Amino acid sequence: MQTIFIILSCIVLLSILIPFIKHTHWSVRVFDYPRFQKLIFLILVEILFIFVDKNYITISLFSLLIIAGIYLISVIIPYTPLGKKMIDEVKLEPNEKSLDILVYNVLQDNNKYQNLVDLIKKRNPDVIFLLETNRAWMNNITEATKKYEYKIEVPLENTYGLLFYSKLPIKYQEINYLIDKEIPSIIADIEYNNEIVRLYGLHPTPPVPQENEESAERDAEILMIGKQAKEYGEACIVFGDLNDVAWSRTTRLFLKTSKMLDPRRGRGMFNTFHAHHWFLRWPLDHFFLSSQFRLIDMIREPNIGSDHFPILIKAVIRCDDTSGELDLDEKEKIEVEEKIKEGKFK
Repeated sequence: MQTIFIILSCIVLLSILIPFIKHTHWSVRVFDYPRFQKLIFLILVEILFIFVDKNYITISLFSLLIIAGIYLISVIIPYTPLGKKMIDEVKLEPNEKSLDILVYNVLQDNNKYQNLVDLIKKRNPDVIFLLETNRAWMNNITEATKKYEYKIEVPLENTYGLLFYSKLPIKYQEINYLIDKEIPSIIADIEYNNEIVRLYGLHPTPPVPQENEESAERDAEILMIGKQAKEYGEACIVFGDLNDVAWSRTTRLFLKTSKMLDPRRGRGMFNTFHAHHWFLRWPLDHFFLSSQFRLIDMIREPNIGSDHFPILIKAVIRCDDTSGELDLDEKEKIEVEEKIKEGKFK
């Protein structure tokens, strides 16, 4: 039993330490994802300590597990109701309409088109952003999307197709290939409540062997969008499947660079992946809002066929409130530029 405790303690401690390594290889970055799962595993190992002989080695390892557990809790708490909210929640005023946006990575090989059609009809969002969409997906959901007058359609067969539909007028639009000529992202300026809101939609590659062995390109694209949002300086929202978790180093640098706010903070993890495996879930699909917005609601929809859950946000524009913004220091500015350079020229 003592040997098992020592081995398991070393495994869990190593899994917690690995994310501190500043390396972009998938074998390192994959340890960014399961923070909650690590905490559960750590607690189970701590319970095992009750049944082992107490000596210098086991007591030392148990002490390290306590410290590691406190660290993991500090990482997780901001994404629970115990954490501080970045964005206040408000009620709709009389005759006020929220901006409703639905994001869904459909899983290209998934053919449960009708489930998405039914969800769109049920929620009736103002904006829909669909990822991993090819021409088959575009054609099979027209029953729901035909009422959306404004659209940006980039159906692809490489799992990086994008479909964007809006009831609200699109005043300006771009289709960009920031890092890879086969991976698009979009910018759309929509007119909402007589104001222009800029929307950034993206789906960078994940750091996994079958897609991209490094996270450098993903990190660069996320941070480039962050810089664009900061330079824009007006009401904007960044959303999509970022293939990164809310608590990662890159996401934190994005928040500081962009001055955007994370509606998950103080509310919950809203895990959107993996829809079929309850113990292997983390937040990959995101909304980040500028300081002009307040939250009405954020909803993780039921599993409708993909390996991702759909996620929907309802927000309104109110007076500017920058109290939740995070600041970027000089050292972090250098790190951001280095990450962008590394990903762009890899």
